[in-house]
Amino acid sequence: MRLDKYLKVSRIIKRRTVANEVCDAKHISVNGKVARASYEVKIGDIIEIQMGQSLTKYRVLAVNEFAKKDDAALMYEQI
Repeated sequence: MRLDKYLKVSRIIKRRTVANEVCDAKHISVNGKVARASYEVKIGDIIEIQMGQSLTKYRVLAVNEFAKKDDAALMYEQI
């Protein structure tokens, strides 16, 4: 699954267009490397998002095409 879609489905970022813009601005890295929106997310990847002064890290636990609001939080764990 593409990185921008994963961020939207898991509800880490609420809109796919916003996720795409954040990727284009090089604020997202996966496994220590700056990632494009087209990066294929795999289980075990570490996603780092730099928003202003805050840095958040997530470990990918599942890659699902669809997720209900309650199930979305089970797709990742915040580190």
